[in-house]
Formats: sequence, C-alpha cells, structure tokens
Amino acid sequence: MGEERAYWLAWAQISGVGPVLLRRLQQHFGTLAAAWNATQAQLGEVEGFGLQTLEKVVKQRSRLYPEQLLIQHEEENPHFWTPADTNYPRLLLETPSPPPMLYYQGEVDLQENWGNKPLVGIVGTRQPSEYGIRWTRQISTALAKNGFTVVSGMAEGIDTVSHSATIKAGGRTIAVLGTGVDVVYPHKNRDLYQQILTNGLVVSEYPAKTPPDRAHFPRRNRIIAGLSRAILVMEAPIKSGALITATYANDFGRDVYALPGRVDDHPSQGCLKLLSQGASLIIREIDELLKMLGAIPQLDMVDKSSVPEQLSLPTLSPELQRVLDAISFDALPFDLIIQQTGMNAGSVSSALLQLELMGIVSQLPGMRYQKC
Repeated sequence: MGEERAYWLAWAQISGVGPVLLRRLQQHFGTLAAAWNATQAQLGEVEGFGLQTLEKVVKQRSRLYPEQLLIQHEEENPHFWTPADTNYPRLLLETPSPPPMLYYQGEVDLQENWGNKPLVGIVGTRQPSEYGIRWTRQISTALAKNGFTVVSGMAEGIDTVSHSATIKAGGRTIAVLGTGVDVVYPHKNRDLYQQILTNGLVVSEYPAKTPPDRAHFPRRNRIIAGLSRAILVMEAPIKSGALITATYANDFGRDVYALPGRVDDHPSQGCLKLLSQGASLIIREIDELLKMLGAIPQLDMVDKSSVPEQLSLPTLSPELQRVLDAISFDALPFDLIIQQTGMNAGSVSSALLQLELMGIVSQLPGMRYQKC
C-alpha cells in the first residue's frame, strides 16, 4: 500500500479538499491513486466537487509528484499513518472525516490502534474548580488502574489533570495536539509532554513545526472523539470546546458522560446541558462507572468458541459471488480484489458493502477485506 500512502499525502496538499471529500474520492474511485489520475469531468461526478474546487485540483495537481513528495515529507515527519496503513487507528478510520495524515510520537500500542484496548476521552474547561480537578483525578486514576487508556488534548485545566493523574497511576495516555507533534503548547506543559512520550503517545493531524492556531483546536476535538469509545466531560461552561468534542462523540455513535454540578456554577453549565440532552451521568460510585465503560463492546473481542465453525451462506448473485470468491480469510487490499475479479471499482465497492451488511465480509484499516 506504499503507492496509496503517497497519494493520501498528495491529496492532502490540495487546498479545498478536506477529510470528508477525500473519503468520498476513495469511495467513488476505489483508490486515491485512481482519483489522482481521473479527468476533471470524472472528478466532477463526486459530490462536493464544485467548479472552484475542480479548478484548484487541476492546477495544484500538475505541480505535485506523489512518490517524490512522500520521500521529502518523511524526512521531516518520519512517523505518521494514513488510512492506507494497516496500523491507522481503526475507530478513527470509521468516522466520516478521518485525518489523511496522523502524525505520532512516543510509544505505540497496536492493541489501541486495532480497537482491542479501551480508550476513554476526558475533556473539560481550562479553568476547572477544585471539584472538577478532584473528580478528574479520581476517575483518571481509576481508569488507569483498570487498563483503560485516557485520551485528552494536553490543554490547560482538565486535560492536564487527566494526563498527569493517569501517568501518576501508572497508566497510558494519548494527547491529541492542535500543533505539530514536536511543538509543546502550552509551553508550561513541556515536562508533562516528555512524560506522555514515555508513558503513551502524542498525535496530531498537523505536520512537524506547525505552531498553535485557534482554528486547529476545535478541529482536533473530532480526533479525541474518534479515538475514544466514550467521552467524559468533567466540567464545561456553555461555550466550552469540550462540548464540541461531545457533539462529535454523539455524531460518531460514542457514549457521552457528564459530571453533574450545581445549577448556579458557571463551569457546570455545559455538563448540565449535556445531561438534559441525554448524556449519561457520572455517578459517585466509580466502580459502577467502570462497569458501564467496560460493557462497551470492543473490536475483535468475540469469543470464537461460541461461533459455529461453518455457517450456511445465502444464495448470492453472480456479481456478489464473484467478489466473494476473490477474498480469503487473509486480508486483501481493495485494488487487488479489483484485479482478481476484473470488475470496475464502483461495482466491487458496491458488492463489498452488500457482503459487509450480510456479515460475510469485514473491512479492515487500509481498505482491506477478509471473509468473516
């Protein structure tokens, strides 16, 4: 998938083509390499590609050489994943807008990436009360001691408390930055940053040396929500960025929990709003909270002893059977399935989706498929 990796990078350089449009390109053409070589008229068939965007693509694409670009980019950014890579975080890949480039630094745990280890996001205000700090420490400590990885944004306040408490309890934590992974912000967290590199991971969708920018931080909240099985909002005013994370979590089908507070406390207004909208209550009995979080299904954790060795398959159309015959129990990339079937990318994509819905085929990161 090295070639496809280069095209994810190349497309990410085109202004006006963000994560959502990239996802549509991939679904329409099968691979971003095929999309790169498509004509302007063919690109115009993809939803969201208006005249201005098409003009930008044609103009900027002619100046870029994907393979050469990848070599140059890796010199300054040696560690990153694209959706074409097997180790791209699986939960994040399932969202509508996965970052085309996810840079990382620290200690990678592939069980987290593959969805076999529970990740829980903790977010909140930059100016927490003693009440918010106390509960964030207690819950972060309990999560760490029970095998959960804590995800947050390394901002001042609740984020800093959650990372620090997790590390102190001997757990792993992931910080999602709004800067490059080599830029510490706020600067006062430089010691915490070094601790996270030793006890977890720092990730960002922005390349090395990217400085802080106000527009980056709301966007990075979707990554916190996308990586996590659940989001805990500890304290948040009505206009807090933590509510943006909670909104993304709801959109992604994640569980949202909120810490209750007094109705006249400013830092609790956002949490009270979330609770009124259906968020789960963070209750005093932390063991009960852990039990609820532990009940969230994990990926690839099915007890295979309870599954029959053979299942009778429904009668398939010739087209579906042709695609199924090309797939084995070992994962195959999308472009190889196209080659083996001799069908066009659109027909193969449609067939794979139908087979997935029938529970016969499963999709893995990097547009790879295998029989269930």
